[in-house]
Amino acid sequence: MIASEPARKRDGFTTSLGVMAATLGSAVGLGNIWKFPYLTGMNGGAAFIIIYLLCTLLVGLPVMITELIIGRTARADAVTSLQKLAPGTPWWLIGAAGVLSAFLILGFYTEVAGWVFAYIFKAARGMLSSTQPLVTSKVFGNMVSNPVECLVWQWIVLAFISVIIIAGVSKGIERMTKRLMPLLFALLLIVCVRSLTLPGAARGLTFLFKPDFSKVTGTTILTAMGLSFFKLSVGMGTMTTYGSYFREEQNIPATATKVMLADVLVSILAGLAIFPAVYAFGFEPDAGPKLLFITIPAVFTSMPFGQVFMVLFFILAAIAATGAMLSLLEVPVAFLNERLGWSRSISTILTAISLALVGSTAALSNSTLAEFKIMGKTMFDLFDFLSSNVLLPLGGLFLCLFIGWQFGFKNTVASATNHGALHNEAIVTLFFWIVRLVTPISVLIVLLNGLGIIA
Repeated sequence: MIASEPARKRDGFTTSLGVMAATLGSAVGLGNIWKFPYLTGMNGGAAFIIIYLLCTLLVGLPVMITELIIGRTARADAVTSLQKLAPGTPWWLIGAAGVLSAFLILGFYTEVAGWVFAYIFKAARGMLSSTQPLVTSKVFGNMVSNPVECLVWQWIVLAFISVIIIAGVSKGIERMTKRLMPLLFALLLIVCVRSLTLPGAARGLTFLFKPDFSKVTGTTILTAMGLSFFKLSVGMGTMTTYGSYFREEQNIPATATKVMLADVLVSILAGLAIFPAVYAFGFEPDAGPKLLFITIPAVFTSMPFGQVFMVLFFILAAIAATGAMLSLLEVPVAFLNERLGWSRSISTILTAISLALVGSTAALSNSTLAEFKIMGKTMFDLFDFLSSNVLLPLGGLFLCLFIGWQFGFKNTVASATNHGALHNEAIVTLFFWIVRLVTPISVLIVLLNGLGIIA
C-alpha cells in the first residue's frame, strides 16, 4: 500500500476554507458566465441541468477526485506525481500533457480575460452605453482588431496573475481566492436581484428552467457530457497540482463534491443575472463573445443605473477568470520550480514571458495574424482545439486508467478515506468502480465527439 508521503518543506493550503476557495476558483471560469446558462436554455432548460448533473457524477467529478488523490498522495507537481507513484513507467506523460494543456489554454484564455478586464474600464467610462447591439458590436470589433490594445491587456492580465503566483500558494493563491470567491457570489446575487425585478423577467426564467424534453437528443447528451468534463478544470494538471497542496486531513471526495455543486450554483446564478434582463428588454440570447461583449452591454444600458450594474458584471467576470488563470499558471510554475529547482519567482517570470510570446499569436488572431492559419484555424482557435478537444480528454482518459488499473483499489481506498479516518469506504468503493469502468468510456466519447468522429 502506498501511504501519503510526509510533505517536504513546500507551500500548501493552510485551511479548509482556503482549499475550498482555491479549488472552486479553479473550476469557476468565464464558461460559467455565458456558456453554461446558454447551453441550458438551448437544450431543454431544467431537463439539460438534470442530464448535466448526471454526467458530472459519471465524468467530471470522478476525474477531479482522481487528480486530487494523485496530487495529495505524491505531494509534487503534475509530472513528478505520476513518476513517484509509477516509477519507471510512461504514466508521467499524463502530467506532461497537463502542463502543455495548461500552457496552451493560458495562451488564448489570457486574451479573453484581457477583453473582460478592458471592458471594466470601458463600461466605467461610458464607452459601452448603447442599447443598440450594432454599436456595442463595433466597440468589440475595434478592440479585437487593434493589435496594440489586445497585446497590452493580455500582458496586464499576465502581470496581474504572476504577482499573485509569486507570492506563493498560501500567501498568494489561497489568500486571493478566499477574498475573490465570496465577492464573486455577492456580486452575482446583486446583479441577480436587479435582473429578476425587471418587468418581463419571467421569460428569462422560462428559458432557463422550464423542462423541454423535446429538445433532448443524442447531441444534447453529448453536449452535457462534454460540458461536465471541461467545466471542472480537470485533465490539465490543475487539480493534481492543487491536490498536492491539500492538507492531510482534507476529505477529498466531499471537497470535490462541494466544489462541483458550488460551480453549478455559480452557473445558475449567472443565468439568473443574464437572461431575465436579456428577455426583459427584448434581446435574444446568443453564445460566445457576442453574448458577453455585445449583447450584455446593450442589455444593461437599457435598465436604470445600468452602467453601475454593467461595471459590476464585468468585475465578477474578471474575478471568475482570475481564479481559473491562477490554477492554470500554477501548473507550469510548480513544474519548473520542483523539477528544475528554479525559484518560484524565476519560474513564474519565465513562464509569463513565454506566455506573452506564444499568447501574442492568439492575441493577434483577429488583426495582424488573422490570415495566418494552421489546419484552417487561427492560432487562437488552434490553441483552443488542441487543448480542449485533444489534450484534456486524453489526459482525463489516462488519469482514469491510471487510478483504476495501475494505482489500484487498495491504494485508492487508503488515500480517499485518509487511511480509514473518514469512514467513507462505501462511497470510495463506488467511486473506484465508476472511475475504472464507466468514466473512461464516457471520456472517450467526449474525445471522439471533440474530434468530430462521432456527433
